[in-house]
Amino acid sequence: MVVQVLTQAQRTKLDGANDALFYAEPRFVHHLDGAFRQRLTALYRQRIPSCAVVLDLMSSWVSHLPDDVTYEQVIGHGLNAEELRANDRLDRHWVQNLNQDQRLPLADASVDCILIVAGWQYLQQPEAVAAELLRITRPNGQLIVAFSNRMFFSKAPQVWTDSDDREHLAYVSEVLLAQGWPRPELIAESTRATGMSGWLGAPGDPFFAVIATRPVPSSVV
Repeated sequence: MVVQVLTQAQRTKLDGANDALFYAEPRFVHHLDGAFRQRLTALYRQRIPSCAVVLDLMSSWVSHLPDDVTYEQVIGHGLNAEELRANDRLDRHWVQNLNQDQRLPLADASVDCILIVAGWQYLQQPEAVAAELLRITRPNGQLIVAFSNRMFFSKAPQVWTDSDDREHLAYVSEVLLAQGWPRPELIAESTRATGMSGWLGAPGDPFFAVIATRPVPSSVV
C-alpha cells in the first residue's frame, strides 16, 4: 500500500504539459559540474560492488559510474531514447514517464543498487515510485538519490521549488520512510570547482545524497 505524503498542491508544476514533450529532444550536455560528477563517481566506487545489478533510473547519455569497474548488469531508464542509446554503460534500457505510470517493468528483488541523479525533483508521485523501488530492490540493496541545487524550475513540483537544500534532504527521506525504507543516510557537502577556478578557491555545485538500504528480512522461526 502506497502511503501518501504530499498534498495535491505540492505536486503541481508551472509547466503542466506532458514531460515527454519537454524531453523529446536529446540534451547531450552535463547538467551538473565536474566537481559534483567527480564526487558522485567516487561515491559509486565506494558503495556499489562490481557484482551488482544496477538500475540507473531517470538516466541520460551518461551514468557517472567508474570507467574501470564492470558491473554484472546496468539497466537504464529515462525519457529520451536517443540519450539512452548513447549511454555506453547501459546493457539495456527502456523509456517511461514516471509521472504517468509508476509501475516498473522489473521483477521483485531483482536489483542490487538503484541510482537517481538530479531526477527526484521532477517526480509528482514520489510515494508510488519509492514503493516500487523497495519492491524491486534485493535485501541489503541500496538506493542512492543524488542532487544539487540545480533544476528545470518549470518542471519541478511545488514541494521542490518552495524548499531549500536541507528541506530537500528531509523530503526525500520522509517519502522513503513512509513506504517502508529504513531511515536513510544523508550526505550534504560543498565541493571545489575543477580546473583553474578551483585552484583559486571557487566552489563547485553542492553535493547532496540520500542513501537507503533495504533490510534483510528476519528469519522466520
